Amino acid sequence: MTTLNAETAKSTDLINWLVTRGLEGAPKEELLDGYCNKLLELGVPLMRFHAAQPALHPVYGGTGFSWYQGAGGEIETFDSSDEPSEEWQQSPLFAILNNDIDEIRERLVDQNEPSRFPLLNELRQNGATDYYATGVSFDVPTHNGPKDAKKAVDGVLMSWTSNAPRGFEDNDLDLINTALPHLGLALKSAASTRVSKDLMRVYLGREAGRRVLSGEIRRGSLQQIDAVMWNFDLEGFTSLSEELPGADIIDMLNDYLAVAVGVVHDNGGNILKFMGDGLMAMFDVGEIDEDARAALKAVPMLQQRMKELNARREADGLPVANFTLALHAGEILYGNIGSETRLDFTVIGPAVNQTARIAGMHRSLGQRILISDDVARAAQPCGQDLISVGRYMLRGVPEPKELFTVYNPVAA
Repeated sequence: MTTLNAETAKSTDLINWLVTRGLEGAPKEELLDGYCNKLLELGVPLMRFHAAQPALHPVYGGTGFSWYQGAGGEIETFDSSDEPSEEWQQSPLFAILNNDIDEIRERLVDQNEPSRFPLLNELRQNGATDYYATGVSFDVPTHNGPKDAKKAVDGVLMSWTSNAPRGFEDNDLDLINTALPHLGLALKSAASTRVSKDLMRVYLGREAGRRVLSGEIRRGSLQQIDAVMWNFDLEGFTSLSEELPGADIIDMLNDYLAVAVGVVHDNGGNILKFMGDGLMAMFDVGEIDEDARAALKAVPMLQQRMKELNARREADGLPVANFTLALHAGEILYGNIGSETRLDFTVIGPAVNQTARIAGMHRSLGQRILISDDVARAAQPCGQDLISVGRYMLRGVPEPKELFTVYNPVAA
């Protein structure tokens, strides 16, 4: 009875810890690192722990967490792929996922023959004596046979490895399995939070995503700020899009937009939206003079990176394009606009409209980069050589605006 009570107390301790950390919103790496150390504290002879989970992310298809006693754990990402890699197909977790089995247990210390899983042979060479793997599914259970290896299954696959002389005892695995649903729920919570942050950042932008997640979701909630606007467009893209196959157009557009986004982010700006073959960005890094200097600092960086990209594309025999850029500073309204069923976190106001008017002057003035006098004044002193191209009346603007361009012989 005493032993039974002791094991029950261990299970209760571990479950309570998992529930508490889950409710606190512990990130995945912190949660799993603490879980492994908690198992050690409760007497489980854990040498290694691994968890693999699919990811809803535009770049990678899954995440893994590997923990080793004495070294701690770390997160790794796996590229999206239409075909499973050979290494993945030879793993015990793949066997569980695709052979409709609940778990795999191999007592490595008792085996005279090599395991059918290369990973287990490697672990045994490093002193492992016991291996146990299973999973927790977040999907509604079905019984329609083996799962599709190419289909991302919502859940987590996990393995525990011991290097104790006798491996895992039955009560060790009982403890692991008793707490498994609670671990799965905590991981699901952590994954949902991570997915929300990733998708908000990717689709809305870093600042807008952060603000929406912090609770700024009421329709009509707007913030009045001073900022510098960027309007970036590819030059001649429309004619190219009529000549090139669709896949080539998408690849080309992604190449150029990736450069523009990288430059904006590297200088503290935020992408507001993509507009066909261009984008609108905002620099709001501090006071308006700081915004203007950050936006102008990004200009020669954009010129240089675009020049390098065109050189790489030409060397690969790919079509190239140039760009136009309009900058303007002023007061904007930033927040939620739209209907009750569809909102957009965006910017409106005269400064936004004037940026678009300035962007319409590129062709008539023969300049790819145009900067309003508001930006030029706010940025002083700045390190850019700003050259006036004249004063003009812009449509819908009551007073003339002086426009500037940047002289940068390196990017010419």
